[in-house]
Amino acid sequence: MNRAVNPLLGKNGTDAIWEGLRKEVEQQLEREPLLAEFAHPIVLDHDNFECALSALLAQKLECPALSQNSLRNLCVEAYKDDPAITQSARLDLLAVCDRDPACSQYSIPFLYYKGFQGLQMYRVSHWLWQHHRQDLARYLQSRTSETFAMDIHPAAQVGNGILIDHATSIVIGETAVIGDNVSMLHEVTLGGTGKDAGDRHPKIAGGVLIGAGAKILGNVKVGEGAKIGAGSVVLDDVLAHYTVAGVPARPVSSCSTDQPALEMDHSLTID
Repeated sequence: MNRAVNPLLGKNGTDAIWEGLRKEVEQQLEREPLLAEFAHPIVLDHDNFECALSALLAQKLECPALSQNSLRNLCVEAYKDDPAITQSARLDLLAVCDRDPACSQYSIPFLYYKGFQGLQMYRVSHWLWQHHRQDLARYLQSRTSETFAMDIHPAAQVGNGILIDHATSIVIGETAVIGDNVSMLHEVTLGGTGKDAGDRHPKIAGGVLIGAGAKILGNVKVGEGAKIGAGSVVLDDVLAHYTVAGVPARPVSSCSTDQPALEMDHSLTID
């Protein structure tokens, strides 16, 4: 995608993500009119990105105990109180479009990718947790897990520009911290060892690439720009800009790029 220096701003300071998303959906309906009843209430009936995102999440997560209208109003409340939530969502959309070769449009992850959608519901749950509404935050964590097959504790801290590809069986624990521009594939666990209390989950620095099925357990630190091989079990700290792999994971080489998460190259070389 060719974008301006600030990818979030269009001409005259407009919302580039929203403009692009809406135009893409209009073009989709020209090609496939049968999607009208799907696309209008989520995107085309709205005036801005925030309203569309709240409608999307409400439609996905409604249930007898929590109506679509209540969920939509909750998301809008969170977005008005903390606009950084939807700025993070925009950066997550950019991350998917930049790093996923199957995705060339904003509308694809927005409408169809549960990794993006589940992450945005986590962001609302995290806002609830920070505002001492833990009961509702836990309820939404449970609903998100049921709907998207990914489980992110609302107390976890997750940065911007995050790609969660495929997302099935993602688990991120309560005291986990994830920096900006991290990429992870399905079946990744950022969990505890089961025997520790308190601060017991991984700390992932920016630019880290975590392969499918990797398990990072305990209060371990994964340094900036590191790479975790698919299927690895990480129980010890990982140096910045280094690749680890295996069960248990061991260092195998230095990384060939400063931020492997942006390159999405899962190949391993042995020093």
